[in-house]
Amino acid sequence: MRSRRIERHRGSRAGWLRAAVLGANDGIVSTASLMVGVAAANADHQQVMLAGLAGLVGGAMSMAAGEYISVSSQADVERADLALERRELEQFPDGEHKELAAIYVARGVDPVLAGQVAAQLMAKDALAAHARDELGINDRSAPRPVQAALASAGAFALGAALPLATALMAPARTATAVTAVSLICLAGLGALAARVGGASMAKGAARVTFWSAMAMALTAAVGHWFGVSVA
Repeated sequence: MRSRRIERHRGSRAGWLRAAVLGANDGIVSTASLMVGVAAANADHQQVMLAGLAGLVGGAMSMAAGEYISVSSQADVERADLALERRELEQFPDGEHKELAAIYVARGVDPVLAGQVAAQLMAKDALAAHARDELGINDRSAPRPVQAALASAGAFALGAALPLATALMAPARTATAVTAVSLICLAGLGALAARVGGASMAKGAARVTFWSAMAMALTAAVGHWFGVSVA
């Protein structure tokens, strides 16, 4: 008799995968675009490197601050919802029991059984039951602002280090080298993210490469135009 195959779902990867890919992608695209744009404005190699370094530091701090504020706001909302739910449980326990039972009925549970399940779960931990099934809040998805900020900043910095390292090793053809290496790595990043998420690797690589190339091309055009204008 064959044993039951253990299913491996990818949904649990969505949060960290999104943050890691977004951070690294932004790090590569924004820093590479900035360096290519400055190079297109006829800046020397030292100025291009300085612009890239400034982009790395500023971008990483921006990502950290934005993620911290965003996740902190989410945590504030969840705390407020839990406080409201706690008050309602204290003041209207019967109504809350009916509300929880109605959620299970809507999911297909028999009304009598739904009432019993709701009663048993509320007897153990009423707030946890309502937080999970009414509000969609659980310990696994609890917002962690500091962790999110550090992860986003780290991913961005790692991505931004790539065009900087490329420019450092190819001072004579900085713009060309940075563009080529960045696009290749971005394509790989898009394919990897798609593979882990169970999607098409070709589509994942193509969409990341296309929009990244657009960003670099537009930034280079702006740098070239302003370089010619200033000159």
